[in-house]
Amino acid sequence: MKKTLIVAALTGVFATAAQAQSSVTLYGLIDAGITYTNNQNGHSNWKATSGSVNGSRWGLRGAEDLGGGLKAIFTLENGFNIMNGTNGQGGREFGRQAFVGLSSNQFGAVTLGRQYDSVVDFLGPLALTGTQYGGTQFAHPFDNDNLDNTFRVNNSVKYTSANYAGLKFGAQYGFSNAAGGFSNNREYSAGVSYNYGPLNIAGAYLQLNNTQTNAAGTALNNGGAVAGDAPFAAGRQRIFGGGISYAFGPATVGFVFTQTMLDNATFITPTGTQVAGVSAPLSDGHVRFTNYEVNGRYNLTPALSLAANYTYTNSRIDGVAPKWHQVDLQTAYALSKRTDVYLQGEYQHVSGTGDSGLGATINGVGVSSTENQVSATVGVRHRF
Repeated sequence: MKKTLIVAALTGVFATAAQAQSSVTLYGLIDAGITYTNNQNGHSNWKATSGSVNGSRWGLRGAEDLGGGLKAIFTLENGFNIMNGTNGQGGREFGRQAFVGLSSNQFGAVTLGRQYDSVVDFLGPLALTGTQYGGTQFAHPFDNDNLDNTFRVNNSVKYTSANYAGLKFGAQYGFSNAAGGFSNNREYSAGVSYNYGPLNIAGAYLQLNNTQTNAAGTALNNGGAVAGDAPFAAGRQRIFGGGISYAFGPATVGFVFTQTMLDNATFITPTGTQVAGVSAPLSDGHVRFTNYEVNGRYNLTPALSLAANYTYTNSRIDGVAPKWHQVDLQTAYALSKRTDVYLQGEYQHVSGTGDSGLGATINGVGVSSTENQVSATVGVRHRF
C-alpha cells in the first residue's frame, strides 16, 4: 500500500513538472458593433459590423521548454466575422497567423509560416490603426502602408531579436515557392525599435515583388508570399517609414511617417480586401502615397480612455494627385479586464481626384460618391 502511494505521489510530481515545461493557451477577441456611414456609394447606411477596431479572432499559442533558455513556440490564429460566422482572410482556417519556431532568451526567435511583416511588428504599435485605440477604420487610405495588417506574408522565415536594453530588431523573407520564378511574388522586410522609459522610436522597410493579378483580380502566383491579400497589384511595392511616441503619465503622443511606392501598378484593391468600387486598371503604373499621422491618447481613469489622430496623405495615382485628410476619435470604457464598450467616429475629406473616380474611402466602410465621408460606430469587445 505504501509503495502504491509513493508511486502515485511521484507520478503526480513528474506530471506537474512536465506541465510546467510546456503549455498551450486558447485565446481570442470578439469585436462587434453597429456602424453608421453618411455616404456609401451614394447612400447612407446602418450596418452590423465585425472588427471595426480589432478583427475578431481565436487562436492557440504554445511553448515547450527545451532547456538552456531555448523554447519551441507556435501560434495558430483564425480570423472570423462575428456577424455571419465566416472565416476572414480569404476563408483561410488560420489566416491571421500560423507559424512554428525556436525562441532563445539570449538570441531571439526564428519562426516559419504565415506571419506579420516588419512594418507591422515594429512601426504598427506607434500608429493608432492596428491597435486597440483605433484599429480598422483609422487606417490610412486603402491601408496603403499595411499598418492595419491587410495582408500577411506566406512562406516566410522571420528573425526577431531578444530585447537588448530596449533595442529590438528583426527581418523577414517570404518565398515565392515558384519554380523558375524565385523573385515572383516574394517579400522581404526589416525593422528596428528602441524603448527608453517613456520614449519609443521605430523604423521599418518592406518590399514586395511582382504581386500581379490577371483581369479577374486573381493573383498570378497563388502560392506566393502575398497571395491575393494585398490591396494593390504591382511589379514592385515598397513601404518605409518611422515613428516616435512619448508618454507623459497617463497621456501618450506620437508621430508616424510612412511612404508607399508602386512601380508597374495595374490595380488598386483588385480583390476587394478593403473597399468595393475602386478596382479599375491603372493606365499610369507609378503610384505613391505619403502619410503623416499625429496621434494621442489619454487615460482619464483606469477604465476610461480617449484617443484621437489626424492623418494627411499626399498621393499620386493614375495622373492625378489626391490629398486625403482624416480625423478620428475614440473613447472606450472597460467594464472589466476583459470586456469594454467603445464609441468612435471618423471624418475624411479628399481633394484633387480629377476624373479618376476616387472618392473619400474610410477603411473597411466603403467608398463615398463625394469627396467627404463620415462614419461612427458603437461596439463591444470581449477578450478571452
